[in-house]
Amino acid sequence: MTEKNTLKKSATLAAAGLVVAGALLAGCGESKATPMDDAYAGNSGETEKSQEEQSQSQSNGSDSSDSSDGSDSGSSHNDPSTTTSDKKDTGNYKDGNYSINGQYGPVGEDSIDVHLTIKDGNVETVKIIGHPFTTISKNHQDDFAKAINGVVDGKPLKGLKVDKVAGASWTSDAFNKALEVARQEASIQE
Repeated sequence: MTEKNTLKKSATLAAAGLVVAGALLAGCGESKATPMDDAYAGNSGETEKSQEEQSQSQSNGSDSSDSSDGSDSGSSHNDPSTTTSDKKDTGNYKDGNYSINGQYGPVGEDSIDVHLTIKDGNVETVKIIGHPFTTISKNHQDDFAKAINGVVDGKPLKGLKVDKVAGASWTSDAFNKALEVARQEASIQE
């Protein structure tokens, strides 16, 4: 009889574990983007120091942040799940450089840094820096980064959206979320 009770307990615990895992993974696969000056963007991997080194130096009291990209450094919502800034897209954009981190993948394990230069309301240049989790992701990000300039350079920022570029559907989705944030960050607020 105890063996039967132990088996029931094990089955009950396994079922409960599946329910919890399902709840935790419910939002998986959703792309999101945040301005890189946002508290939730973190280290995009572009700095000379690794995240571990930055963490250690910040705990020792020194600050190694750098915001010399020329972008407007407005604040963002404090909700890390948001895909937008706190600014409204007015459709009228100021010239400048804007950096946005787009995160994607089944559990958000991949990300790209999108660096846009906006001039006269158009995308002048785009630079993509990938942060892949797997070799497959790296290949998609590299192909996307090589192809994206031919797709968006010279196009108006207003309403710009890309379809699957270079076979990279999730990377393209993250890029589109980054474009949404760029439109909000670049908007001239009245």
